[in-house]
Amino acid sequence: MNDYQKFLSTKTKNIIETGFEINKSELNNLLFDFQKDIVCWALKKGKAAVFADCGLGKGIMALEFAMQIFKKENQPILIIAPLAVSRQFKKESKKLNYEINIISEQNEIINGLNITNYEKIDKFNLDSFIGIILDESSILKSFTGHYRNYLIENCRNIKYKLCCTATPAPNDYMELGNHAEFLDVCKRNEMLSEYFIHDGGDTGKWRLKKACNKLFWEFIASFSIVMQNPKDFGYEKPSFELPKLNYIEHIISLQNKPVETLFHFQASGLQERQKARKESIEERTNAAAEIVNSMNDICLVWCGLNEESEMLKNKIENSVEIKGSDSDNHKENSMLDFAENKIKALITKSKISGFGMNWQNCHNMVFVGLSDSFEQLYQSIRRCWRFGQKKEVNVHIIVSETEGSVLNNIKRKEKDFKNMVFEMANKMQDFNKKSLKKEVINLNDYQTKTIEKKNYTLILGDSCEEVKKIKNESIDFSIFSPPFAELYQYSSSIRDMGNAKNYDDFFIQFNFLISELYRIIKKGRLISVHCIDIPAMKERDGYIGLKDFPGDIIRNFQAVGFIYHSRHIIWKDPLIEATRTKAIGLMHKQLCKDSAMSRAGLPDYLLTFRKGNDNEVLISKPNGFKEYYGKDEPNISKDKIEYSHNVWRKYASPIWSDIRQTYTLNKGEKDNESEKHICPLQLDTIARAISLWTNENETVFTPFLGIGSEIYQAVKMNRKGIGIELKESYFRQAVKNLESLEKEEKEKDLQMELF
Repeated sequence: MNDYQKFLSTKTKNIIETGFEINKSELNNLLFDFQKDIVCWALKKGKAAVFADCGLGKGIMALEFAMQIFKKENQPILIIAPLAVSRQFKKESKKLNYEINIISEQNEIINGLNITNYEKIDKFNLDSFIGIILDESSILKSFTGHYRNYLIENCRNIKYKLCCTATPAPNDYMELGNHAEFLDVCKRNEMLSEYFIHDGGDTGKWRLKKACNKLFWEFIASFSIVMQNPKDFGYEKPSFELPKLNYIEHIISLQNKPVETLFHFQASGLQERQKARKESIEERTNAAAEIVNSMNDICLVWCGLNEESEMLKNKIENSVEIKGSDSDNHKENSMLDFAENKIKALITKSKISGFGMNWQNCHNMVFVGLSDSFEQLYQSIRRCWRFGQKKEVNVHIIVSETEGSVLNNIKRKEKDFKNMVFEMANKMQDFNKKSLKKEVINLNDYQTKTIEKKNYTLILGDSCEEVKKIKNESIDFSIFSPPFAELYQYSSSIRDMGNAKNYDDFFIQFNFLISELYRIIKKGRLISVHCIDIPAMKERDGYIGLKDFPGDIIRNFQAVGFIYHSRHIIWKDPLIEATRTKAIGLMHKQLCKDSAMSRAGLPDYLLTFRKGNDNEVLISKPNGFKEYYGKDEPNISKDKIEYSHNVWRKYASPIWSDIRQTYTLNKGEKDNESEKHICPLQLDTIARAISLWTNENETVFTPFLGIGSEIYQAVKMNRKGIGIELKESYFRQAVKNLESLEKEEKEKDLQMELF
């Protein structure tokens, strides 16, 4: 394996496994096969996440994971769970014939399985445990939350870690990033910078790069299992089916309210909805009490306001109320008593009881008004509507007429959520199946292809490797636009320089190419690199500003022996940049608010480097120097071309202000992996550089062929060209563009012969 291949191996997302292998026959026989396979996979990983749907036995898998680690290491294990779930774990452990110790303080720790709730974790030195298991690990969701920060910071030295929760929202990348950081896979901001793009404007929004769709889910699958139903993985037994879910909407009339207190329109904004809910508390709690009191079965009653909770307690028979101000002991006992059918109606809030509890014994619930969080609603419903529930689940939703019907909106959000979860599970399913079966996953197949014509050679492949086939000092000039470090990503291949973990990794890979460029360029000849300053982002880089990408390119070229020859600035319209990027430094509102953050628009740069001082073949213009114009230039005829001094002023100027930004090759075929703002290098820039620094019939090289712009322009100007491109869709378009040029040239020659 050569040095470049060794480097590529570091880009492959091989998560370090810190665990141990175990045969599933050694696991507790009460586990189903799919549970055993997941536990074996997690034990080998050592640090892993299990995103399994409600009712698939995450608690049992967590207990088995903990017990096997204790058997091997003989050191304390800690499970952290929501309030009241600890005692549910204790019941589960007895089924497995295991003992688990519920603890509240450091001195209660035993050398075995321990469990506590999240509210008490600051009472422990977490380094006391060889393994930490987070039940309902969605508590890591908030990247500024107390529990998230505390757990990540204080669990860094833990050898074994397991996160268990139902499938996280697929578009909540912060939650996935926090899981990755807790499990020591990578930091959340590293994940964001590698796989996501920040589209400006709203600093909290990140979008998955198109080229990273497959890579990102492979990355998530490298440390997590997503399972909606075991049958999706080929497990026939047991059969998991969810019962029917019935939504029953009750729209309460407020006709008896004084006119001055009523909304005469349907509440729309958040403040309007909150006011509408307060105006209708009496009527909604009356309706809820009537529904629950008429039942001969137990019922969960969900509310959002303390006033609602108090009224419901007074109106519903045999009910118990849980408020945020209640003691942990009261909350825990009430939730467990409800699980044992000792309470007819439990009145609570989603933020108190919406996670962790298993209330399959209940199949009726009432929502006395709704919060604006669909996730809270959905998680609350899943306390009862889960695998193992034997009855249809009835969900009564009570709203006032001023709020209007909310049921269609709920169903729409539920459908969208399910579709996203299905898509996430589907993308990860092949990876997860292979992981459970211990198959090797390889997304990095590499193919090459060469097309040779009279005036050009096009190569499909990795420029860092294919350039090695080019003879020493055989290239007269090279011009190209490299990937702009971690700014854009063009493909999912690890060979793609744009597919870099960070800014520094890009230059490690780029330097393999730079040294080869020095080898193949002729003495005294030049290489031109098109680039820009790269915006630094607060989330990715820790600050808002600019990175001196051109300066770093200069320093890396100088390091292998190139002489820094010149820099041309290519003017660009800052309004177009501001409209496209929404960069805070270019916003007019920022200029008015605080101009300390205002900056100039970003021009393009053409950096040119020279190999030594002695050019053996002069680039001469015996008939005078002239500007090159393309055949499709509409306003210039051959007899009007200007020579010498006026043209010299354009080349000598440090600013090229006449480059047409839109004068490029058409992109061609649609590419689902490319970002919409990636465009080819302008033909004017290429033409000016080729005209200035080459003779006719000399060879122009680009290691980043793209759709063929540099070679297209070189051939058009009676030069020869060699180009290498990694991305197959770009390569195909480059071939089409060069073939089209060949056809045009043949037709032009034919016309000249006829006349």
